[in-house]
Amino acid sequence: MQTIWLSGAEWLAVLRIGLGLWWLESWRHKDKKTWFTGGGIRWAAGIAEKHRWTFVRSGFDTVVKPRPRMMAYLVAYAELALGLGLVVGFLTPIALACGLVLNLIYLVLMIHDWGEQGQNLMMALISATGLFGMCWQVWSLDASIGLFL
Repeated sequence: MQTIWLSGAEWLAVLRIGLGLWWLESWRHKDKKTWFTGGGIRWAAGIAEKHRWTFVRSGFDTVVKPRPRMMAYLVAYAELALGLGLVVGFLTPIALACGLVLNLIYLVLMIHDWGEQGQNLMMALISATGLFGMCWQVWSLDASIGLFL
């Protein structure tokens, strides 16, 4: 594979690090006080209750709605963990797979919002590319300690 400036593996690492920074920005821009007191989950509940697919409404009502505080912490700290893991390249394939699932969940919930769809589709595409391109081969803790060779 010929590339300009960096090797193919290095370009994949750039994508991985950029995706990690994107997840960190998702964490950073949250109003933590509002988010952790249920604001984010109330917002999502409003979207879920009007969703055209019944499995989304019933799934949200079964899994998320009864546990708003726990789910708020789970979502926020998952975004933080994904961001840190991808930036430093630690447990990278696990982070990429979990991020892909989280983006697909966001995509399904926000199916009516074209702006959210674009962001989540792009992040999911980068996750899949990084996963199948094994983007942890360079510039990562995984490569440094010999994980996932």
